[in-house]
Amino acid sequence: MHMFGIRDLRERSGELTKAAESGHLCVFTKRDRPFMVGIPFSENLLKEGVHTNLATHLYEQGILSPAKAARLAKCSLEECIQKLGHLGITLIDYDTEELDEELSNLG
Repeated sequence: MHMFGIRDLRERSGELTKAAESGHLCVFTKRDRPFMVGIPFSENLLKEGVHTNLATHLYEQGILSPAKAARLAKCSLEECIQKLGHLGITLIDYDTEELDEELSNLG
């Protein structure tokens, strides 16, 4: 997630544009306090709506848990997990060592 001050809108518009084109959320601040969120325009935004799109972005960036993302998206946890999977967003992300440890704990 990128942070921009209100003055940055004019002075750093190129950086803001690149962030949006890369699919990144932007938070705009005024006097160091968040006041606006910029969400990249996408087919998913049109299809799923602002709440779901914002929840998806924040989950993908590790800011929200699946349960909190579901609440923001105004859906059940099961629906949220299905939407994340449909978008190709990994729900469980273990590195090899963590996965081996988890598997050894099962046996």
